[in-house]
Amino acid sequence: MISKSWAAGVAVLTVMAAILVWPVASARSQTIELGPNGLQINPPEIVPEEPIRPYRRFESEGITEYEAVRLARGEGLDRVERVRQGRRGWVIVGIDVNGDDMRIIISRDGDVIDVQRD
Repeated sequence: MISKSWAAGVAVLTVMAAILVWPVASARSQTIELGPNGLQINPPEIVPEEPIRPYRRFESEGITEYEAVRLARGEGLDRVERVRQGRRGWVIVGIDVNGDDMRIIISRDGDVIDVQRD
């Protein structure tokens, strides 16, 4: 004769096992489609392991950040404070050799577009 507590323990373990296995089973489950061609069983969809990252806009176009800073130093920049890519190209902000603020815009092709000193 099986005791009631043992049967309750088996029932609890069965429910816990079903809860643990259910997400794995549902992630790889097949879909059933009822359409004009009758009943079809579709294979499971492949879920990518890594999310697809969007393409960085200016990553492979034109000059690199290092080259833009090198060109800005050629315009008199001494200390670089900030470098970013803007709509027109690279924007380098820093201080020149005299201690004045400086902002230089360099196109993605490497042309110096604008030099502003404050």
